[in-house]
Parts: sequence; structure tokens; C-alpha cells
Amino acid sequence: MPFLSDAEVCQLTKKMRRSAQVRALRFMGVEHRIRSDGTVLISRSHIEKILDGDSSSVRFLDEREPNWEAMRAKKKKL
Repeated sequence: MPFLSDAEVCQLTKKMRRSAQVRALRFMGVEHRIRSDGTVLISRSHIEKILDGDSSSVRFLDEREPNWEAMRAKKKKL
């Protein structure tokens, strides 16, 4: 089967509700699509690549921090 089953999506995300599954998938950087019936579609080969350590297929979320230099500059002006 080329796509994960509903049970496998639940197992992967540890979530039952579709909205929670989508948030978990986004957090993990897993490519997915939403079908017209609201179910989540995930390619089995994509998951296998991620879990086998093929980092070239994984989108990492941007980790953003505050602009500390701007905060220090503003503090100096006060």
C-alpha cells in the first residue's frame, strides 16, 4: 500500500483527531495532504525515508529566536 492507513497515522502522531494529527505532522516536518473527506494522506515511502535517516527528505522547522541585539539596543536607549 503506497499510503499510511488511518490507524498508522494515529500511531505515528499519537493523536486521534484530524486537526491534532495535522499539527503533529507539521511539527515533525512530515509532508502530507488532506483529502476531500478530511482524512490525512501520507506517503509510506516518505515516512520510511524519514525514519531510515534520509535527512534530505525532511523539512526542518525554522527555529526562530528574538532579535537579542535589537532588544539590547532598545534597552540602551531607555
